[in-house]
Amino acid sequence: MRTVDVARRAGYSVQQVRNLERDGVLPPATRSGAGYRVYGDTHLQSALAYRALASGTGPVEAKRMVRAVHERPATEVLAMLDAAHARLDRERRDLELAKEAVAAISSELIEDVRPSDSMSVSELAAALGVRPSTLRHWDAEGLAVPGRFPPRGTRRYSPAQARDARIVHQLRSAGYRIDPLRSLLPSLRRGYGQEGVEAALAARDASIAARSRALLDAAVPLSTILAAKEL
Repeated sequence: MRTVDVARRAGYSVQQVRNLERDGVLPPATRSGAGYRVYGDTHLQSALAYRALASGTGPVEAKRMVRAVHERPATEVLAMLDAAHARLDRERRDLELAKEAVAAISSELIEDVRPSDSMSVSELAAALGVRPSTLRHWDAEGLAVPGRFPPRGTRRYSPAQARDARIVHQLRSAGYRIDPLRSLLPSLRRGYGQEGVEAALAARDASIAARSRALLDAAVPLSTILAAKEL
């Protein structure tokens, strides 16, 4: 195959195919008598594997994995794939916990709040299983801001503020970024942000599903390359 043939069949430009060869994703092409690149099925399968893996794991990890297919034993390649699937499984489980937590926490009624109900930074950090510096970062970002008891005194979290921190903790664990959280939390506190949270979690769910499907798509070309190496 010519460079343009691989490009068309893999959904890349000619320059992208050359870049993949330069980066070791495609093994070095042979050359015709006139000096033109000549590619085989392994090159095409490598390009297809990279395209799928880049969607499933990101381009840096995808390059590392496809290069390993050419250079490392099959067991190491399979271990990389297992690790990628395990990361997605962990994300999926964290997402389910976040869905459950947000549904429960956002429906809590907070009444009859007393100063004695508040928690210090270290107490809340221990309760959430995070570092105090994490809470301070959320405070600086305006996500979960404690009060001061007495005014200008020690930072302490009221039950409502602790609830904010719990929601932030669960959504951050599910992959929710800081900027969307900052814009979402005010409406969630006022009682009409639940749909926004659920929509964001659904989008995260769809992202995980798409990446999982991409890993599945990558399995066919990867298996083809490994089988060819064993011949």
